[in-house]
Amino acid sequence: MSTNHSINRAPKSQQRLVVEKATNFDDIGSLVDVQINGKSVKVPLGTTILEACQINNIHVPTLCYHKDLCLAGVCRICVVEVEGMRTLQAACTYPITNALKIKTSSEKVRKARRDIIDLILSEHYGECYSCHRNTNCELQTLAKEFGVDSYRFGHVQERRFVPDHSSYSVHRDMDKCILCKRCVRTCIDLQEVGVLEATEKGYRTTISTFLDKPLFDVVCINCGQCINRCPTAALKANDPSDEIWNAIDDPQKHVIIQTAPSPRAAIGESFGLPAGHSMTKELNTAMRMIGFDKVFDTNFTADLTIMEEGTELLLRLKSLLVDKDTSVKLPQFTSCSPGWVKYIEHFYPEYLDHMSSCKSPQQMFGTIIKTFYAQEANIDPADIVTVAVMPCSAKKFECNRPEMVDSGFKDVDYGLTTRELAKMIKEAGLNLPTLPKSDFDDPFGEASGAGLIFGATGGVMEAALRTAYELVTGREVPFSNLEIMPCRGFEGVKEASVKLENVKPEWSFLEGVDLKFMIAHGTANAKKVMEALKRGELNDVHFIEVMACPGGCIGGGGQPIPTSPEIRAKRAEAIYKEDAELPLRKSHENTHVQFIYEKFLTDGPCGHKSHELLHTHYTKRGKYIA
Repeated sequence: MSTNHSINRAPKSQQRLVVEKATNFDDIGSLVDVQINGKSVKVPLGTTILEACQINNIHVPTLCYHKDLCLAGVCRICVVEVEGMRTLQAACTYPITNALKIKTSSEKVRKARRDIIDLILSEHYGECYSCHRNTNCELQTLAKEFGVDSYRFGHVQERRFVPDHSSYSVHRDMDKCILCKRCVRTCIDLQEVGVLEATEKGYRTTISTFLDKPLFDVVCINCGQCINRCPTAALKANDPSDEIWNAIDDPQKHVIIQTAPSPRAAIGESFGLPAGHSMTKELNTAMRMIGFDKVFDTNFTADLTIMEEGTELLLRLKSLLVDKDTSVKLPQFTSCSPGWVKYIEHFYPEYLDHMSSCKSPQQMFGTIIKTFYAQEANIDPADIVTVAVMPCSAKKFECNRPEMVDSGFKDVDYGLTTRELAKMIKEAGLNLPTLPKSDFDDPFGEASGAGLIFGATGGVMEAALRTAYELVTGREVPFSNLEIMPCRGFEGVKEASVKLENVKPEWSFLEGVDLKFMIAHGTANAKKVMEALKRGELNDVHFIEVMACPGGCIGGGGQPIPTSPEIRAKRAEAIYKEDAELPLRKSHENTHVQFIYEKFLTDGPCGHKSHELLHTHYTKRGKYIA
């Protein structure tokens, strides 16, 4: 397998894609002498004061700053004294270019920070007790840190804004907005969607959508990345937990929950554990104790997705190489990420015929539950309530798409984020880390490690290669312990290839083909891929995985707050560790998947029945079939 991460085949002025690398302090060059609170340190030239403090374990409070985002310097909480400067300076945006003497906690600094906090609170509507971010609010934490015990500058008593609850995924409450602009920078810079922007000036400044329209009516892709970076409760996911409790308490309802891989790798953070602890089996126990009738593994339909999506790719290749059907579109895009699907629908609809027609594992599961499972368990599907625990706020939108009713009912009734499930577990009086371990329920409890690694960027591609390479050649993919390292890591865009040699006779048309694939995470990187496709630079690429969220699902908009590159890396590490320990690690070897094809989807992957239930109704030309 060969890899090429920079992808610079075109002239420099027309480079198809460039992978950005994080700055490494060791590579910056000369060092500068700095004195911080009387302590002499050396830092690389150009380092900000905040970075210098962080390197040397000196705490400086922040609010508008976030590791994932560009610098703004708008909140001024991080102000410090710099000797020789008349005014206090924002540590997050002050680059060190010469020797400095800095004080981070002088009387002048402390009073300024306290005044800033009091001014923010004077415009902050509501009470902490009834706020969903209570105990996990950065403003609240700062108020405690600086001893705020009264509203020195008053406190707004009436709402000025009407909360926006129009979206299936994201709710906005601008009365709790502190104008840090993290959401704006997330939407414009991190995701390059551009739904939110600061409008007006001075005290009239507010964060608005285009023409101040509701989120439902603008090009929001529902990724929820703005929620994960909002320091207060101005943004939240649409929480269906009360409706789910009602279903659990209704004796007529058979309530089923499916669990995606990423929540189990992150939910421990909501119970005080550091990032990187997988809680799969403790979570199974918690969900049964809450009252769910069946606890199933979404990884089962991730395995099913690999069978369907991999077969679809092979059929496209056959149509192109054997049948010479030039209407077939390559590269084929993955379709697991609803934020990515909505992104391409909004910004590149002319390329929808490149999208796999496969539903996501969440939606495949919903359809299977209300058809095959209902039939086998002799339960009226009208009495089944399906809940999906996902790391993703866009999954809430996906399950409400009008076409997701192929079972004859709404395939998935509720999308529940990791944060919301943690709240339900606490509401039931349970402490997740101390619970006994238990397995998933049959018949959808068996799943492979290939399905599990869907949770990290590159995981879908790695899972697909484990199966596709073996199906075509009869041999395991040539990587130690099935770990396809070119698929792993957090580069924005990755490209690699695998040569298909000595293939099985039925796949002879693929002999010698250099199967090329790409991986992108975050829609800013998806945009790079799409622009390269528009320029005609990806004609030799066969398969592209795109996840809407940075890091893939482990960085989803429904995951525990806070998020950072380090936290996302720890969550991915937990997923890969669990995969390595599983006895079953290839989707096509899942005996329960094999059984469902034998008994229910009898015409096989991409057959008539599976297309009816497991695929969206798009032709290869991208036209919707009603």
